[in-house]
Amino acid sequence: MAQEARIDVALTLRDGGAEPSREELADLAASLKPEVWFSSSLSATNAAGREPDFTWELTGAPYQGQTATGKAAVYLANSKFGLNRPFIFADGFNYGESDLPGLFAYFNQPYDGKAGFFDQLLRQGFDVIVLGFTERHTHIQANAEVAIAAIRQAIAERKSDIPLTVGGVSMGGIITRYALAKMESGEADHETATYLSFDSPHNGAWIPLVLQQMAYFFEDFTPAGPDGAKQADLIRSPAAQQLLWAWVENSKYSGPVATASELRKEFLADLERVGNFPQRPRKLGVSNGRRDGIGRPLPAGEVAFDWQALIASATARFQADRGEKKAIGGMHLGLELRRSTTTEVPALDGVPGGTLDSFGKVADALKAKIADEYRSGAFVPSVSAAALAFDPVKWDVEPNLAITDADLQRGHLDEVAFDTDNTEHSHISGVLIDWIVDRLV
Repeated sequence: MAQEARIDVALTLRDGGAEPSREELADLAASLKPEVWFSSSLSATNAAGREPDFTWELTGAPYQGQTATGKAAVYLANSKFGLNRPFIFADGFNYGESDLPGLFAYFNQPYDGKAGFFDQLLRQGFDVIVLGFTERHTHIQANAEVAIAAIRQAIAERKSDIPLTVGGVSMGGIITRYALAKMESGEADHETATYLSFDSPHNGAWIPLVLQQMAYFFEDFTPAGPDGAKQADLIRSPAAQQLLWAWVENSKYSGPVATASELRKEFLADLERVGNFPQRPRKLGVSNGRRDGIGRPLPAGEVAFDWQALIASATARFQADRGEKKAIGGMHLGLELRRSTTTEVPALDGVPGGTLDSFGKVADALKAKIADEYRSGAFVPSVSAAALAFDPVKWDVEPNLAITDADLQRGHLDEVAFDTDNTEHSHISGVLIDWIVDRLV
């Protein structure tokens, strides 16, 4: 029987050390930025801006007593004719409220001498509806109710019988996947002909476990930011627990990582209950990663950065490749020293996929030196963005798989496109945008 993927943390006392003074702790806290770690903004201030024709205020049906809200900015292809051919595109994984103008500008950046993605769709008669959420970090099921509200409003205000296109970037693709599948399971007509996911982690995303631990560890003595948010607020959020394949609840946690969160197990069960994927629409997906099995050259188990301060230290290693009790790093403050190991966790940092500068973000927060080529690792592995058929808990798949057409045919999407290199998660790649526009138009 295969051993379960897990993490173990050893706590020891340092020889010859001393507990830090109040002044030393204050100096350390002052050197760390009070911000949420791992968040990133999709915005482009240099892109040509356009005001939406109107905005919808949206409220989802209650989920477990929680009512999520959001907004949708509607850009009409022709304001004289009103809403005719709705294209709903949902925001993804992040902390706090969606920035709809920034999201529109980001995906509408010109590229390769061509007009932006949304401008191309508008010229082809699509009405672009950019969907955002008041709390991107809350439960996927709750924000899926907001997506359902947007779909219903689009149907109600549409002046034609042209079916919808519905999807999203990153977790937005998972939110809309669940929303459409739930509507089908309840025999509600979503009137959607095409579903689109843009680098969405259908089988889970990856943030290195040692970096998750550091977020918890350093927030314990760092004051909250102006909005009250702390370093680990995104990692501990319901969305992160549901989205990440491997997750830890605090910096001392030892135990299984793929089943550490009840919220992820519950979400996967809910997905299965509504049919896993919507069945009626054509299902399209794109990955910011390569399909040929070539990832980033990050040496498994080697040190990514090593930070030393007077009273504290932190060492982060790239995830080791499976094995038993493989070192991934550690940290100390005063007398206490923590060393972390993993068992049967694959070396996901270097696999093909859309990347996130996780190591770079943490190194910058600690003011640690890190090589440029070590800043980014895989966030959404290609095998996950492509929605290949494998167990989202056991991950009984080779993450460095060279994905064949046969693999895709056994998967859950009808068509998938991959980038020519492992680019930043949600990157506007001309290869991907051209492929999407060609399929939609």
